[in-house]
Amino acid sequence: MLFGVVIVDLIGFGIVMPVLPFYAKEFGASATVLGMLLMCHAAAQFVFAPLWGRLSDRIGRRPVLLMTIAGTALSLLALGLATSLPWVFAARVLGGAFAANVSVASAYVADVTAEEERTRWMGMLGASFGIGFLLGPAIGGALAPFGYHVPLLVAAGLAALNWIHAAASLQEPPRHAAAEETTRTRAALLRDPLVRRLCTANLVFSVAVAQLEAVFAFFMIDRFGYDAQHVAAILVGMALLMGGVQGGGMKALARRYSERGLAITGASALAVAFAAMPEMPTVAWLLAPLALSALARAIVQPSLLSMTSLAASRSERGAVMGAFQASASLARVGGPVAAGLLYDQIQAAPFWFASALLVATALLVRTLPRRVAAGDALAAAPAAR
Repeated sequence: MLFGVVIVDLIGFGIVMPVLPFYAKEFGASATVLGMLLMCHAAAQFVFAPLWGRLSDRIGRRPVLLMTIAGTALSLLALGLATSLPWVFAARVLGGAFAANVSVASAYVADVTAEEERTRWMGMLGASFGIGFLLGPAIGGALAPFGYHVPLLVAAGLAALNWIHAAASLQEPPRHAAAEETTRTRAALLRDPLVRRLCTANLVFSVAVAQLEAVFAFFMIDRFGYDAQHVAAILVGMALLMGGVQGGGMKALARRYSERGLAITGASALAVAFAAMPEMPTVAWLLAPLALSALARAIVQPSLLSMTSLAASRSERGAVMGAFQASASLARVGGPVAAGLLYDQIQAAPFWFASALLVATALLVRTLPRRVAAGDALAAAPAAR
């Protein structure tokens, strides 16, 4: 039931992805302004992710998920009805605040899965994202010819239907019902060296992937003359690859390799893919590094999620996952603006910057223990290597 809710939630988000750059351009937005638009959405996520995670530790996962889904529907409706760029900015701030529920869904999965199966099920959660990002851009691209506001209004209706589905079917996880309340602040959680190192790795990784997310549509417009439908088709293909790995491949990979090893390999492969993208002379050539980036990202994300969930005690799982998501949201505060500024100067610069950050991510993950558990000390990392 949770994966069904997450899939529909992410379909709504995926509908917006290929449409928003073109929608913003209708209001006169440049690459830098688009970066600021993405930044304000991420800033709201950064503020609210720990709050939703902590609230879910106190009152339950289900009521918080219901609140955030309802808020998402309202934000998408406001976005589709926008008549000016400030209105678009306001709608995206509202959307970011309510989109900060990934930490709650991650904590839900952690509540009801055994530790030895955690990476597999985090991979399934990632596959739910992949399905949402597969269907969402396809729907957004198909509806874009009718006007860029139409896909946004459809996304709002879909979110409203998702709230009805969640209210009728989603149950509170039994393991959470027995958990003790946590009182530690985000700063106190980050004083745990293992949690801090995981959040830092996620921060650097997320700044890197935000470079592609922020400028990809503009890159395809400027380099190859693509429109929203063509951009959506590429996003659908990438989501299909990610969903295939996270839905099936992660189970086999997690059985054979450690989460740390998977994250290092994925970040290294992603660095190579990002460095190659601006050098590709045609779309056909570009598809190769894009495919590699999708496969590598599908490995890194669930591995980091799984390590973080294992590092958290049951009573603080929502708060820790909230801090983890907040690190990604913080990355998307400055990341898109940096991407827009770099792109307006040198078209390839955001890709080079992302590649360097991904090398740094691999090096950061190398300092983590091979197998993470709550209470692990980073002092054990050298021995694990």
